Amino acid sequence: MEIERKIIPLLGIINTYFIMEQKKATEILKTAILLEKRGKAFYSTVAKQTQSKAVKEIFSTLAEEEDAHIEFLSRQFSHYEKNKQFLKNELKPKADETEVNRILSEDLKKEIGAADYEAAAISAAIEFENRAIETYSKRAEEADDINEKEMYQMLADWERTHHKLLHRMNEELKEDIWFDNKFWPF
Repeated sequence: MEIERKIIPLLGIINTYFIMEQKKATEILKTAILLEKRGKAFYSTVAKQTQSKAVKEIFSTLAEEEDAHIEFLSRQFSHYEKNKQFLKNELKPKADETEVNRILSEDLKKEIGAADYEAAAISAAIEFENRAIETYSKRAEEADDINEKEMYQMLADWERTHHKLLHRMNEELKEDIWFDNKFWPF
């Protein structure tokens, strides 16, 4: 009787913890899906509106990758809602240094001016990626489930490749405009 009196409240606390973690996991998945949908919408819009073939290619690729994230996260969400556990991660990032170097060609830089619509879109896209990286990295650190932890770490790493590409584009464009306008201190 004495043991039951001590254990039953502890079981209630443990049960409450698991319910809160499940709710938190569900909310993070919803936030992640929303982030990816917003990113896809933004990237798709830029791809449609740009006059630059290179920028169209970059933003179309980013939109496709965000779509892959949406599909993956939606499957995770459905599985988690039914089973209260995460699926093993099967997605792998696609971008690599070769792709980044190909995209950051002289043709791209010739097509974009640092003050143009495309340059502004690149800057806004960097902010999208920063938010996704922060959200995914934080959840990867907090997660207890190994599949959840691996999933969010993989997504954070993938978004870092997007960020790296966009940041390099932004820096190269900035250097070009500085050079063209003689902003260099030497």
